[in-house]
Amino acid sequence: MIRSTRPRRIVVVTIDGSPHCFALQAAVNEAEYILGERVEREHYVVVDGVVLKRISANAIRVARYLSVVDEVVEKNPEVLRELEKHSKEYKLSLEFNREPRGEGCFSLHNYL
Repeated sequence: MIRSTRPRRIVVVTIDGSPHCFALQAAVNEAEYILGERVEREHYVVVDGVVLKRISANAIRVARYLSVVDEVVEKNPEVLRELEKHSKEYKLSLEFNREPRGEGCFSLHNYL
């Protein structure tokens, strides 16, 4: 699409934390690489359905490389506190790693 239409600018707005939306953000970066020419673009995410935050192309590049992300988390474990504020999946993973509440049951109420 970019090759045939030659847009002047691409603005991508997706939902923060969605793996499908992440793929769209990464695809826009990849388009520039595949075309071998500069594509003016802006990346944004909607955080918690409320805040529109601009994201750098480099943040998207880093996010593609899980080995690099893993090193960042290992060196900066406090980032997980920020993740806990936004990610229902992460909160549930914390619940799974706690002591069971009886017969292996736990409440999903806080996660739905």
